[in-house]
Amino acid sequence: MLPELTENDRALYEWQMWVPGVGEEGQRRLKGASVLVSRVGGLGGLVALELAAAGVGRLVLAHGGPLQRSDLNRQLLQTRSQVGKSRMESILRRLGELNPDCELIGIAENVSAENADGLVAQADIVVDAAPLFQERLALNTAAHRAGKPMVECAMHGMEASVTTFLPGRTGCLGCYVPEVPPSWKRQFPVFGAVSGTAACIGAMEVIKLITGIGEPLAGEMLCMNLEKVSFRRVKLPHRKDCQVCGKSG
Repeated sequence: MLPELTENDRALYEWQMWVPGVGEEGQRRLKGASVLVSRVGGLGGLVALELAAAGVGRLVLAHGGPLQRSDLNRQLLQTRSQVGKSRMESILRRLGELNPDCELIGIAENVSAENADGLVAQADIVVDAAPLFQERLALNTAAHRAGKPMVECAMHGMEASVTTFLPGRTGCLGCYVPEVPPSWKRQFPVFGAVSGTAACIGAMEVIKLITGIGEPLAGEMLCMNLEKVSFRRVKLPHRKDCQVCGKSG
C-alpha cells in the first residue's frame, strides 16, 4: 500500500505534481520508494540530492573511505571541513537537512562481490555511480539476480553516459562490459559539471521508473560529449552468451 501524502508533502511537491502523469499517486509512489545509490560522490551524490528533493522516501547510500581534498571539485554533499573524515557523515547530514522526512541508510562501504546482494536487497531500484568496474559489475550481477532495475551513470573527461537496465527486458552491464577493462584507472579527468549532467539525467531515469511517466533509456545508452555539446542514443547489446543475463534473455 502506498503511503498517504501529508499537507506538508502537498505543499513541498506541488509544482512537480503538476507534471502530466504524476499527480498525487505519482508522489505517493516516490514517497514509498527505496533507492540504492552506489558511490555517493560527484555522480551519485547529486543523484541522491535530486531524489531526496523529489520526495523519495528511502535512500540506501553506499560509499566508503575518508574525503580527499581532490574530491571537492565535484562532490557537492561535502565541505572542506570534512577533509580526512568519513564522507558518509557529511552525506547524511546534508541530505537530512534538505529532506528530514527521507529515511537515510548510510553504509560506509564500497560495493563488492561480498556485500552487493545484501545492499541490493534493501532497495527497489539501484543506481550505479561507482568509478571502478569491479564495483559496477558486482552491482550489476546482484541487481539482475534480484530482478531489480539498475540505472547506470558514468563519465570521463568531457563525456558522460546514462542507461537503464531492466532484468528480463534488456541486456545488462555484463553484455556491454563483460570484464574489467585492463587499462581502466580509478583516477581520471573530471569536471563536477559533467558529473552533474549525467547525475541529473540518471535521477530523472529513477523518477520515471518509480512514477511510470515517460520512457526510460531501456536498452539504449545516452552518450554525451559536453565539449562539443553533442548527444546520441546508442543501442546496447543483449548477448545470449552473457554470463549474467544470457540465460534469461
